[in-house]
Amino acid sequence: MKLGLREANQHFSKAIKAVRAGKEVVLTERGQPIAVIKPIKDERDSGAALKRMADEGLVTLPTRTGPLPRFEPVPSGGTPLSQTIIDDRDDRA
Repeated sequence: MKLGLREANQHFSKAIKAVRAGKEVVLTERGQPIAVIKPIKDERDSGAALKRMADEGLVTLPTRTGPLPRFEPVPSGGTPLSQTIIDDRDDRA
């Protein structure tokens, strides 16, 4: 929807009704677009937030869906890390 500045000023409620209906309102001055009024997206939906972050290059979305494969620890054959930490703390005391 396009509105000239004068019309938008005189009929602001018309622009707001259009925005509430999900439409973007382009404000024009002498036929040239100068501003856009658009609805605010609901960021509470995690899917929408993830898509926005992916569009900005902040995250990479998974290529497949479903549960993650089960993690199987690899035995190291040495002293457990927890025991190493306990021994180190005993040495400092």
